[in-house]
Amino acid sequence: MRVAIIGGGPGGLYAAALLKRLDPQRDITVWERNAPDDTFGFGVVLSDETLGGIEHADPVVYEALQKHFTRWDDIDIVHRSTRQTSSGHGFAALGRKRLLEILHDRCRDLGVELRFRSEAPYPDWLAQSYDLVIAADGVNSTTREAYADVFRPQVATHHCRYIWLAVDFAFDAFRFEIAETEHGVMQLHGYPYAPDASTVIVEMHEDVWRAAGFEELDETESVERCAKIFAEALRGRPLRSNKSAWTTFRTVVNERWSHGNVVLLGDAAHTAHFSIGSGTKLAVEDALALAACLEEQPTPAEALAAYEEERKPVVASTQRAARASLEWFENLGLYLDQQPRQFAFNLLTRSRRVTHDNLRLRDARFTGAVEREFGCPPGTPPMFTPFRLRGLTLRNRVVVSPMDMYSAVDGVPGDFHLVHLGARALGGAGLVMTEMVCVSAEGRITPGCTGLYTGRQAESWKRITEFVHARSPGTAIGVQLGHSGRKGSTRLMWEGMDEPLPEGNWPLVAASPLPYKPGSQTPRELTRAQLTDIREQFSAAAWRAARAGFDLLELHCAHGYLLSGFLSPLTNRRTDAYGGSLEKRLRFPLEVFDAVRAVWPEEKPMTVRISATDWAEGGTTAEDAVEIARAFAAHGVDAIDVSTGQVVADDHPEFGRSYQTPYADRIRHTTGLPVIAVGAISSWDDVNSLILAGRTDLCALARPHLYDPHWTLHAAAEQGYDGPGVVWPAPYRAGSRRPQTGRTDAPRPRLTLET
Repeated sequence: MRVAIIGGGPGGLYAAALLKRLDPQRDITVWERNAPDDTFGFGVVLSDETLGGIEHADPVVYEALQKHFTRWDDIDIVHRSTRQTSSGHGFAALGRKRLLEILHDRCRDLGVELRFRSEAPYPDWLAQSYDLVIAADGVNSTTREAYADVFRPQVATHHCRYIWLAVDFAFDAFRFEIAETEHGVMQLHGYPYAPDASTVIVEMHEDVWRAAGFEELDETESVERCAKIFAEALRGRPLRSNKSAWTTFRTVVNERWSHGNVVLLGDAAHTAHFSIGSGTKLAVEDALALAACLEEQPTPAEALAAYEEERKPVVASTQRAARASLEWFENLGLYLDQQPRQFAFNLLTRSRRVTHDNLRLRDARFTGAVEREFGCPPGTPPMFTPFRLRGLTLRNRVVVSPMDMYSAVDGVPGDFHLVHLGARALGGAGLVMTEMVCVSAEGRITPGCTGLYTGRQAESWKRITEFVHARSPGTAIGVQLGHSGRKGSTRLMWEGMDEPLPEGNWPLVAASPLPYKPGSQTPRELTRAQLTDIREQFSAAAWRAARAGFDLLELHCAHGYLLSGFLSPLTNRRTDAYGGSLEKRLRFPLEVFDAVRAVWPEEKPMTVRISATDWAEGGTTAEDAVEIARAFAAHGVDAIDVSTGQVVADDHPEFGRSYQTPYADRIRHTTGLPVIAVGAISSWDDVNSLILAGRTDLCALARPHLYDPHWTLHAAAEQGYDGPGVVWPAPYRAGSRRPQTGRTDAPRPRLTLET
C-alpha cells in the first residue's frame, strides 16, 4: 500500500509511524510545507487515556514522550485577588516542538519519507497515484475545501479573540486568571510544558478586544500589553511569541470524513476549543483509530467507513463539551459576582465532563468547601437542599417534568393519571408537574389530553392532589395550563405524533394562519374577541386549579403551542397590536399571565415555561429569551422554566447531555430570576453539578421518571443520603437499600498470594 499524508503535524506523523510499524512494506510519504523545526504554539497537553492508547500502540513513542513530560495535579483559579485550588486532576504536557521531534525520529527510524518545505501535490493527483491519502492539513485544510461538495463542512466562528504565547517559568498548576479591566473581562489560561516554560493563552470577547485597542497593536505591542495586564500571574516576567496573532476560534464539523481513498484526520475533520485541551489529543486518537481500522477491515474502503463510524460519536461528544466550555468563557462576565468557591466550581464543571461526583473523588476537600459555602448541611448533596418559591418550600431541587400522557377521556384525568402522578409523588421529587392541562376542548393537542374546563375535570384533579398531599406529605404538585394553538387536533403520540386526526378534527386557532407542517390543518387567526375569550378560559381554568388543590401553576408559553406561537417571530405574522416587535408579541401572553395571576392564590407561586430558542433561523434567540423572562418578571412570575424548540417543524436542535441548560443559566445570571433547567438531564450527578455551579435552581427530568418513578429516592440511596430532603414512604422503607443483583456481586475470596 502506498500512503500519502498531507500535513506533518502530530496527527499526520503519528498516523505515518503507526501505519509503517504495523506493516513495514507500506510506502509512506509525508508532505509538510514548513521546516522541521518550525512550529506554532508552545505546549501540548495529553490525557492519561490518550497516553494509554499510545503506550499500547507504540511503546517506543510512549517511552520517548515519558522522558519529557511535565506533570502536575492542581488547577488554580484566580479571581478578584482570591485563588482557589483544586487538586487531583492529573495533567501531562510537553513542548509541541519536542513532540514533533520525537515523531520525526520515529518516522525516520521506521522508514517513512518526510518531505519538509514541500507543498503536497493536488489531492486529485495524490488520489490517483496512491492507495490512501490522509489529509491532516489542519483547520485551513485545502483538501477539505477541494472536496467540499462531498465532505460538506460547516465552520462556525465564535465570539472571543485569543493569542498563543509563552513565559519562561513553569506554573505549578493549570492556572486560570481573571482580569476585570476598564474595557471588560479578560482571561489567562496557563500551564507548564517544561521545567522552565509555560504556555499562556490570553482570551477575551471580541467586543472587549476592540475596546481595549488590540486591533490597532502589532504583535510586539500586543505581547507587551498582555504581560502588563497579567503581570502578577506572570511574576513580572515578559511574554514571548512565536508568530503569534490574535485569532478567533472556529469549530469545524464535516458531514463526511472520506471520499474515495481520501480521508480527513485531526483539525481537517474537526476542531474542539483549546479550553479543554483536545486538538492534539483528538488528532492522535484519530491516527490510532484509522491505523486499527486499516488492520481490522478487509479493504481500505471498509476501513475508512469503520474509522468514520467509530470516531464520529467520540468527536461529537468532545465537541459538545468543548462548545460548552467555549461558550462559558464567552459569557464569563455573567459569573463574576458568584462567590469565589462557587465561581471556581462553575469554571471546573463548565464543559459538563467534570461533574460534582467526579470532582469530589478528585478533591473532596475543595468540593466540601463549595458545598458548605452553598449552604448544604453536612452530608447533604446539593440536590437535597430546600428551595422556596413565594409561600411554597420545596424540600429538594428535583421536578418531575410535565409529560403528556394522552390517556384522558373527554379531558377528565382518570385512574391512570392517579397512578402515574401518585407514583412519582411517592418517588421523592420535590415537585411533581401535571402534563399540559388544556383550558378548552378546542385547546387540546389530542382527544386524549386532560383539561380544566369543566367541574368534573376539576373534581378528578382534586382526587389526585389529595392523594399526593395525604400519601406523600411534603411533595408539591403543580399544574401546567396551556392551549394547543396550531398544534391541536392531532393523533395520540404513538399513533402519529403531530399528525392530523383521520376524522373528527376540530378547528384550530393561532396567532397567525400558518400550519405547523405540510399536511397540518391551517388555523384561523385569532380576532380581538377570541383573544378575550381565550384569556377568560385560562382564568377560569386557573380558578378551578386553585380549588382542585394544586400548589403551583405553570403557564405554558413554549413548544409552539398557542402562547408560544405569539412569542416567536416565525409563527406570529400579525400586523396589529399583538404582532411585530417582541414587545408586541409579548402582549397577549402577558395579558393571559395577568388574568391567571389575578385568580391564582397570592401565596402560591406561578412559573412560565418558554422556548428559549427556536433552533431555527429568524426565530427566538437567547437574547430574546432574556427579554421575555424580564417581561414576565415585571408581571410577577416566580421562576422561568427554560426549555427550547418544538416551535417550528423544521428546527435543528443541538442535542446532547444537558443541552438546554445554558439557556437557563443565561436567564438566571442576567435577570436574577430563579430558573428550572430541563433537557437531557439524566443523572443525579448532573443535578448536583448544575445546582452547585449556580446554573439553575431546580432541575426538571422527564424520561428518567418514566424509566424509574422512584428516581429521586434511588438517587438518595445511591448517595447514602437519609435526611429531610427526601422521605421514603413508610411502606417502602424496606426498599431503601439497593438489593443484591445476583451471584456476581457476592464477596470474593482471596486467590492470590503476594510476596
